[in-house]
Amino acid sequence: MLARIEAAAQHAGRAPDSVRLLAVSKQQPAARVRVVADAGQREFGENYVQEGLAKIDALRDLPITWHFIGQLQGNKTRDVAAAFQWVHTLDRDRIAARLSAQRPHYAGPLHVLLQVRLAEEAGKGGVEPADLPRLAEIVAGLPRLRLRGLMCIPPPATDEAAQRAPFARLRTLLDDLNGRGHGLDTLSMGMSADLESAVAEGATIVRVGTAVFGPRD
Repeated sequence: MLARIEAAAQHAGRAPDSVRLLAVSKQQPAARVRVVADAGQREFGENYVQEGLAKIDALRDLPITWHFIGQLQGNKTRDVAAAFQWVHTLDRDRIAARLSAQRPHYAGPLHVLLQVRLAEEAGKGGVEPADLPRLAEIVAGLPRLRLRGLMCIPPPATDEAAQRAPFARLRTLLDDLNGRGHGLDTLSMGMSADLESAVAEGATIVRVGTAVFGPRD
């Protein structure tokens, strides 16, 4: 997978180390995560709070950075704020305020990405693009959060042009926010089926699960 990411970056005229692999470890046992971490992977993404907390506890001896990439409910913010280093799916000011208030001071600021809703899909979270500047201003002003960038989960597509279109739009939205004074540096976009298109449009984090771990049990 790292070779595939490197090749995609080089094809796009980018430095290979400008794109990071986030290994999506949902529904993978802690023992399998340990194997991947022992091979050198340091960043892992979890979709479910309780499952993630169990793995974080089991693997505390490893230098892992944990990313929360699932939909976040208000009753789970305290656990996420205390245990994870990144949140990719922030889309509401109320959740942002709770994460900031509940982030332990000893832990340093919580790195957050705003999830943007680029298509109408039932059950999928995200802030509407028109509301993005307002939410970014609110999040940037919260003391225990560090706004790093944007994230999206576009509808599946097999055509390269169709894959690249939403990624290009997310990049444009990030550029717009930076034009408003935000120093954002992260685009979390692209999975195993479309990572080449995401990298071509500026992804700095790609989220890959099965291609790293193999099939889930």
